[in-house]
Amino acid sequence: MQNAFFITGTDTGVGKTLISCALLHAFAQRGKSVLGMKPVAAGCVSSAQGMLCEDVEALRAASSVEAAREWINPYALPAAVAPHLAAQQAHIQIEMAPILNAFRQLQTLADLVIVEGVGGWMVPFNATQTSADLAQQLDLPVIMVVGMRLGCLNHALLTAQAIQAQGLQLQGWVANRIDPAMPLFDENVQTLQACLAAPLLGVIPHNAVPEARSIAKRMDISLLT
Repeated sequence: MQNAFFITGTDTGVGKTLISCALLHAFAQRGKSVLGMKPVAAGCVSSAQGMLCEDVEALRAASSVEAAREWINPYALPAAVAPHLAAQQAHIQIEMAPILNAFRQLQTLADLVIVEGVGGWMVPFNATQTSADLAQQLDLPVIMVVGMRLGCLNHALLTAQAIQAQGLQLQGWVANRIDPAMPLFDENVQTLQACLAAPLLGVIPHNAVPEARSIAKRMDISLLT
């Protein structure tokens, strides 16, 4: 089995952090030491511990070993906007080298590292590079979180196509029901199962207060090779 996965989503707000944490719990329950990483986080707040992000803290809580926060989250940006814009406002430039170095450090500490992307697959990091370029440089298999709502078929199929175009493997996907009123939910899941050349790892029902540890029980990580 792989020792790291890159988690992307069909859009922002589709549950990447929730699924990343659930995967961490699922692997930990199988005896793996696990660490979560969010290389770039926007919408961080200043604290005595430095710049903190709710998503990063969730990943840290779901990890089974500790690591330096600057390795888990090399770029913590204040503005809750697209990362390249948040970086501009903070007068910094997101570069790949610090992220790759931090990832390698995390790999020495745990059996498995879950790397959560930011936004969708092609979100810009700087003038020339995107989240997709990071996944390519990390050279990781990808798990896609599909936010199940009207329009998700197009978003999911385009994202899968873009992953393949980047030369990476879509290792699996998760159907996360973010819209409880989505019509023909089961039929949409079945359509994606027929169209995506990757296994469905889990179907997550809508929950106003989702809990990653319980959602881990809905994930079939045995399908990840």
